[in-house]
Amino acid sequence: MGATTISQELTCPISPARMFKALIVESNALIPKLLPQFIKSVELVQGDGGAGSIEQVNFTEASHFKYVKHRINGLNNEKFECHNGLNNEKFECQYTKSIEVKFEAASDGGSVAR
Repeated sequence: MGATTISQELTCPISPARMFKALIVESNALIPKLLPQFIKSVELVQGDGGAGSIEQVNFTEASHFKYVKHRINGLNNEKFECHNGLNNEKFECQYTKSIEVKFEAASDGGSVAR
């Protein structure tokens, strides 16, 4: 099995601290509200939401997938970084995808997500 790397950079007028809190720390409450047509709910399956925790994202009937689980491998609230492993019921091995997200301050007071 080979490895593929995809990098993206997105800018936003909101500070890194607020983006990190909303999209990473409190994502289980926010994401279903932002995307109700696709995401039914986000449940904490194991842990307290920090490193080592496992969350399950449950999709609506509009999706090809029933759910996806991801493990929070690392969470740094001071550097606004998160490292996750991702799997679902159709993958043969657990945590086949690795996702790293980092929010940094932009020159205009907003943030850059990488």
